[in-house]
Amino acid sequence: MLKSKLHWKRPLFYVLLPVLLVMVFLGFPLPVAPPPAIKPTQEQSETVRKRKRKTARE
Repeated sequence: MLKSKLHWKRPLFYVLLPVLLVMVFLGFPLPVAPPPAIKPTQEQSETVRKRKRKTARE
């Protein structure tokens, strides 16, 4: 029966191998779309209180 010592380097290599291959063909860093532009928030208007008119009689 074959006994193979499981070392952390071998599984790590096989997990990272597809990532490395993709990076070889697509380049580094991986091309991703830029985040969408953030729209400015709408300004909140304040309620305008009417001023009392001064009468012309004074």
